[in-house]
Amino acid sequence: MNANPETLRQELMGHGLSRSELDPNPFLQFQGWYELAIGTDLPEPNALTLCTVDASGQPSARTVLLKLYDERGFVFFTNYESRKSQEIQGNPKVAMLFPWVALARQVQISGRAERISTAESLAYFSTRARGSQIGAWSSPQSRVIGSRSLLEAKVAEMARKFAKGEIPLPDFWGGYRVVPESIEFWQGRDSRLHDRFVYRRNADGGWRIDRLAP
Repeated sequence: MNANPETLRQELMGHGLSRSELDPNPFLQFQGWYELAIGTDLPEPNALTLCTVDASGQPSARTVLLKLYDERGFVFFTNYESRKSQEIQGNPKVAMLFPWVALARQVQISGRAERISTAESLAYFSTRARGSQIGAWSSPQSRVIGSRSLLEAKVAEMARKFAKGEIPLPDFWGGYRVVPESIEFWQGRDSRLHDRFVYRRNADGGWRIDRLAP
């Protein structure tokens, strides 16, 4: 298939998605779609919408970046004192959406978010750019601040504090792994007759695949 997004979009919509093409393993199916999205030079193909729900039942959504994934689930990183983290602590059920609109594709994931180990968070934190490491220490994510100058002053303070040596992992920062209960692959088609297949986890840990009406 052509790597040009516009041409590829038309090819994908014309070809569609059939049951026979699906990998029995949803993570391998995701890998194929994800690698294709990366190969088309889409801006930030690892960007996804993460939806959480607060104690009153009010949902909220924001864009985060997928940083790791394997058969255990999908990992993103954040401040553990942020709004999303507070909501996850109250209700770990979340939803994720990869909106690859340029390819007429979506992947929707529903499951439970759980913190990853400190060792896993440290392994990723150590690969971040130094500026991003300082930013993690500086921002009281989701809290009200009086001005940007206060944030910039905090960044300068942290830059001085960690001027020498490696920057340690903040104890309030790390990753969440979303362990999926369902993963839906959505392929756009003409006349809104889209192809939709959902993998649902069985009690034995396996996966059942169903076609959904568009």
